[in-house]
Amino acid sequence: MSTSTTASVSTHILDTSIGRPAGGVAVQLSARSGRRADWQALGGSATDADGRCKDLPALPQGTTHVRLDFAVEPYFEESAKKQADAQQDAPANRDSGAGAFFPEVAITFAVVPGEHYHVPLLLNPFGYSVYRGS
Repeated sequence: MSTSTTASVSTHILDTSIGRPAGGVAVQLSARSGRRADWQALGGSATDADGRCKDLPALPQGTTHVRLDFAVEPYFEESAKKQADAQQDAPANRDSGAGAFFPEVAITFAVVPGEHYHVPLLLNPFGYSVYRGS
Protein backbone atom coordinates (compact mmCIF):
# COMPACT_ATOMS: atom_id res chain seq x y z
CA MET A 1 0.00 0.00 0.00
CA SER A 2 1.35 3.44 -0.84
CA THR A 3 1.74 6.17 1.73
CA SER A 4 2.45 9.86 1.25
CA THR A 5 6.20 9.04 1.40
CA THR A 6 6.27 5.84 -0.69
CA ALA A 7 4.77 4.39 -3.86
CA SER A 8 3.36 0.89 -4.31
CA VAL A 9 3.39 -1.57 -7.20
CA SER A 10 1.17 -4.41 -8.39
CA THR A 11 1.04 -6.38 -11.63
CA HIS A 12 -0.77 -9.11 -13.49
CA ILE A 13 -0.13 -11.04 -16.71
CA LEU A 14 -2.56 -11.97 -19.45
CA ASP A 15 -1.40 -14.51 -22.05
CA THR A 16 -3.01 -12.98 -25.14
CA SER A 17 -2.19 -16.06 -27.24
CA ILE A 18 -4.80 -18.06 -25.30
CA GLY A 19 -6.86 -15.25 -23.77
CA ARG A 20 -6.18 -16.40 -20.20
CA PRO A 21 -4.17 -15.28 -17.16
CA ALA A 22 -0.57 -16.50 -17.00
CA GLY A 23 -0.11 -18.30 -13.70
CA GLY A 24 3.18 -19.40 -12.18
CA VAL A 25 5.40 -16.68 -13.68
CA ALA A 26 8.23 -15.58 -11.38
CA VAL A 27 8.39 -11.81 -10.89
CA GLN A 28 11.30 -9.95 -9.27
CA LEU A 29 11.00 -6.38 -7.97
CA SER A 30 13.94 -3.96 -7.83
CA ALA A 31 14.09 -0.27 -6.98
CA ARG A 32 16.53 2.62 -7.02
CA SER A 33 16.56 6.18 -5.74
CA GLY A 34 17.74 8.22 -8.70
CA ARG A 35 18.80 7.58 -12.28
CA ARG A 36 22.41 6.93 -11.36
CA ALA A 37 21.78 4.89 -8.21
CA ASP A 38 22.34 1.14 -8.12
CA TRP A 39 19.37 -1.19 -8.32
CA GLN A 40 18.33 -2.78 -5.04
CA ALA A 41 16.65 -6.19 -5.32
CA LEU A 42 13.64 -6.13 -3.01
CA GLY A 43 12.33 -9.66 -3.55
CA GLY A 44 9.79 -11.36 -5.67
CA SER A 45 6.72 -13.43 -6.06
CA ALA A 46 4.95 -15.52 -8.68
CA THR A 47 1.66 -14.93 -10.43
CA ASP A 48 -1.31 -16.88 -9.09
CA ALA A 49 -3.92 -18.74 -11.17
CA ASP A 50 -5.54 -15.37 -11.93
CA GLY A 51 -2.20 -14.04 -13.27
CA ARG A 52 -1.79 -11.64 -10.33
CA CYS A 53 1.13 -10.95 -8.00
CA LYS A 54 -0.54 -9.98 -4.76
CA ASP A 55 2.47 -10.05 -2.44
CA LEU A 56 5.22 -7.93 -3.99
CA PRO A 57 7.45 -6.27 -1.39
CA ALA A 58 6.90 -2.66 -0.33
CA LEU A 59 9.04 0.03 -1.94
CA PRO A 60 11.53 1.82 0.30
CA GLN A 61 11.17 5.52 0.97
CA GLY A 62 12.98 7.58 -1.67
CA THR A 63 12.30 5.16 -4.55
CA THR A 64 12.24 6.96 -7.91
CA HIS A 65 12.50 4.04 -10.34
CA VAL A 66 11.15 0.50 -10.25
CA ARG A 67 11.99 -2.55 -12.35
CA LEU A 68 9.81 -5.63 -12.71
CA ASP A 69 11.58 -8.69 -14.15
CA PHE A 70 9.27 -11.41 -15.47
CA ALA A 71 10.75 -14.89 -16.12
CA VAL A 72 8.39 -15.91 -18.94
CA GLU A 73 10.36 -18.67 -20.67
CA PRO A 74 9.49 -21.41 -18.13
CA TYR A 75 5.82 -20.40 -18.38
CA PHE A 76 5.82 -20.80 -22.17
CA GLU A 77 7.73 -24.10 -22.01
CA GLU A 78 5.15 -25.53 -19.60
CA SER A 79 2.26 -24.06 -21.59
CA ALA A 80 3.54 -25.60 -24.84
CA LYS A 81 3.99 -28.99 -23.19
CA LYS A 82 0.44 -28.94 -21.80
CA GLN A 83 -0.99 -27.94 -25.17
CA ALA A 84 1.01 -30.60 -27.05
CA ASP A 85 0.05 -33.33 -24.57
CA ALA A 86 -3.60 -32.43 -25.07
CA GLN A 87 -3.34 -32.86 -28.84
CA GLN A 88 -3.20 -36.17 -30.65
CA ASP A 89 0.16 -36.44 -32.48
CA ALA A 90 1.66 -33.78 -30.13
CA PRO A 91 3.85 -31.89 -32.67
CA ALA A 92 5.42 -29.69 -29.98
CA ASN A 93 6.83 -32.83 -28.33
CA ARG A 94 8.51 -33.81 -31.62
CA ASP A 95 9.85 -30.38 -32.53
CA SER A 96 12.34 -28.76 -30.23
CA GLY A 97 11.68 -25.13 -31.13
CA ALA A 98 13.39 -22.18 -29.52
CA GLY A 99 10.50 -21.52 -27.13
CA ALA A 100 9.66 -17.95 -26.29
CA PHE A 101 11.35 -15.28 -28.38
CA PHE A 102 11.62 -13.12 -25.24
CA PRO A 103 12.73 -15.41 -22.38
CA GLU A 104 12.60 -12.51 -19.93
CA VAL A 105 10.69 -9.24 -19.84
CA ALA A 106 12.11 -6.31 -17.86
CA ILE A 107 9.91 -3.27 -17.35
CA THR A 108 11.40 -0.12 -15.82
CA PHE A 109 9.30 2.88 -14.85
CA ALA A 110 9.46 6.06 -12.77
CA VAL A 111 7.39 6.50 -9.61
CA VAL A 112 6.48 9.32 -7.25
CA PRO A 113 5.57 9.03 -3.57
CA GLY A 114 1.92 8.52 -2.70
CA GLU A 115 0.97 6.87 -6.01
CA HIS A 116 0.01 3.28 -6.73
CA TYR A 117 1.34 1.74 -9.96
CA HIS A 118 -0.46 -1.23 -11.46
CA VAL A 119 1.53 -2.50 -14.44
CA PRO A 120 -0.24 -5.20 -16.46
CA LEU A 121 1.80 -7.31 -18.90
CA LEU A 122 0.04 -8.52 -22.05
CA LEU A 123 2.11 -11.45 -23.23
CA ASN A 124 2.43 -13.87 -26.14
CA PRO A 125 5.37 -16.03 -27.28
CA PHE A 126 6.60 -13.42 -29.77
CA GLY A 127 5.76 -10.09 -28.17
CA TYR A 128 4.45 -8.18 -25.22
CA SER A 129 3.04 -4.82 -24.21
CA VAL A 130 2.60 -3.04 -20.92
CA TYR A 131 0.69 -0.04 -19.68
CA ARG A 132 -0.07 1.77 -16.47
CA GLY A 133 -3.31 0.29 -15.26
CA SER A 134 -5.55 1.26 -12.40
